[in-house]
Amino acid sequence: MKQEDIQNIRSEYLSASLSENDTAADPIKQFDKWFNEALKAEISEPTAMTLATATTDGRPSARIVLMKGFNNEGFSFYTNYLSRKGKEIAKNPLGSILFFWDSLERQVRIEGTIEKLDRATSEKYFITRPRASQLGAVISPQSQEIAGREVLEEKLKAAEAEYNDKDVPKPSHWGGYILKPRLIEFWQGRQSRLHDRIVYKKIDNKTWKKVRLAP
Repeated sequence: MKQEDIQNIRSEYLSASLSENDTAADPIKQFDKWFNEALKAEISEPTAMTLATATTDGRPSARIVLMKGFNNEGFSFYTNYLSRKGKEIAKNPLGSILFFWDSLERQVRIEGTIEKLDRATSEKYFITRPRASQLGAVISPQSQEIAGREVLEEKLKAAEAEYNDKDVPKPSHWGGYILKPRLIEFWQGRQSRLHDRIVYKKIDNKTWKKVRLAP
């Protein structure tokens, strides 16, 4: 494709609007409303979110992970503690997540601090995972270099044999995190790129202030 053709790819956003009066005073309640609308719209992977982390010297990295829960405390996900993101979180707990629900022309951007969930919570979730996913968590040295896919396949066969008639235990290097938000922005696409942006900022660790941002 020619560069000028790429530059001309664009869409108009016409499906909805968003005003201060349309949004709840509590951003978690507003997220719950939008998330349920995303479920009703049957969006593919509505829990998919871009998780951005950074090193202590500011080198960013981002990847898609799946949200596994949210409440007034924050937004949770699970991963390998020894992965790149896990190592970055250990040294720099500041992070950001982004949901993009394209058919609704909506984004939700969340910034905050990431902490590990307690072991009991991680174990409770681990036992609900499909057995194949449990085995994958046990055998994968996530983010590390490997000689080829056959390395994983051989380790998987060994793990299947080892746990043939037993429950798969949660590995110590795997578990959950929660991003505790300090800023949550709701973005609704609008015509002519004059998008609606309502942002909530946390004040005094308990009160949310709601403002509008220019697109």
